[in-house]
Amino acid sequence: MTNDTAVFDALRIDPQEGEIPTGRIGTREAILRDGLLVDPSTLAYCPHQWIDGSGYLDLDLTRQFPYLLAL
Repeated sequence: MTNDTAVFDALRIDPQEGEIPTGRIGTREAILRDGLLVDPSTLAYCPHQWIDGSGYLDLDLTRQFPYLLAL
C-alpha cells in the first residue's frame, strides 16, 4: 500500500473567530464540495483505500495506523 492520495485538514470560517479546524481530514475536492476551506499547510498523503465514500479519511483506519500518513 502506498501513500498516494493528498489529504488536508478542513477549516470552516466563523465571522467572529476566523478559521476554525473541523477535525476532519479529506481530499481537496471533498472539502471544497462541502463548502469548507482547505488548509494547504497540512498537506499529507495516505493510501487511497483509507478514503471513505464522502472523500474523507476513515477515522478507524487512522486510529489503527496513526503513523502511516506521509507528511
